[in-house]
This record gives sequence, C-alpha cells and structure tokens, in this order.
Amino acid sequence: MSVRTAPGPRERLLDAAQRLFYSHGVNVGVDSLLKAANVARRSLYEHFGGKDGLVAEVLRRSADEDEEQYRQTMRAAGSDPRARLLAIFDRLAEIVDRPDFRGCRYLAADLALPDPDHPGHAVTRDYRERVHRLLADELVGLGHPRPERAADQLLLLIDGVLASGATRPGTRPAASARELAEHILDGGRPTTN
Repeated sequence: MSVRTAPGPRERLLDAAQRLFYSHGVNVGVDSLLKAANVARRSLYEHFGGKDGLVAEVLRRSADEDEEQYRQTMRAAGSDPRARLLAIFDRLAEIVDRPDFRGCRYLAADLALPDPDHPGHAVTRDYRERVHRLLADELVGLGHPRPERAADQLLLLIDGVLASGATRPGTRPAASARELAEHILDGGRPTTN
C-alpha cells in the first residue's frame, strides 16, 4: 500500500507561482504567492533565495514542460519534418483559443523584469534557444537550404501567434502564421498547383 503525501512547501510555491505568474504576471506580490501556496515567508527564502529565484525556477519548470509539448506535438504528427513543423501551428491555434490563454509567459516575463541581469532572462533566452534548435533540426531533416534562418523565421511566427492571440482574440493568428510557415518551409519558393 502506497501512502500519498501532500506536496511540500517548495512544490506548493512552484505550483502557486506558476499559476499566478501566468494569469497575473511575474509582478504578483510575495504575500499573494505565500497565501496561494499556504506557506510561510521563510519557505520562499529557504527554497529559492527570494522571489527572483522563484521566478527563474518557475520559468525553468514551464520551459521544460513547454518544450516537451512541442516534442509531443511533433511526434504525434508523424515522421515527415514538414508535417511536424506545421503541426506546431495547428497546436498553437488550439492553445490561443482557450479561454484562459494569456499569451507567452516568456515574453511577458521579459517585458516585466526591468533588470537585464535578472535570472529569469537567462531562462527565457535558453528556452528560445532550445525551441530554435528543435525547429532547426526539423528543417535540416526537411533539407531546407537555410535551416538556421528559417528557424529564426518560424520562431518569430510562433512569438507573433502568442502575442496576437493574447492581444487580438478571435483573429485566428495561428492560421495566418501557418500559411506563412508553409512559405518558409518551401524555402521561400512559390508552390505550384
């Protein structure tokens, strides 16, 4: 018989912060975080060294989860690199249509953290580099003539979908981005019908 234990203060802080940072931004007050996690202030400092450490750890945790979502989406699309890359935009269409969608957590964090040396910025940069590598690897598999440049372009489209989906709901940015992505995947050459 296994005994289920309740999450400890560290996990409760991470869970609460991940929810609150996404819905309200990283500038949520410490008191609100502590109350939502039902932990003492001491736990924040013991486990994360303060709020900056918590922000960075939440972004790191989210980045791992989001990168895995990209991988799952591509795996589900099969083995064709083109279909795998386009599946990302189909998945983004589902995500931006959710009622609780609030945009890109990484862009929001970068804009909300004025200190360029905040540890959260290193996490967001690393996350974007990881997604870029994921895209570039697929583009190499596709035989794209400029995989690095095309990965830059696809990442720009992804960022645009997430920003537009948050600021202009109902405009179907993922569908528009998917059309542009098809052009990028075709190497910028016009397709023949």
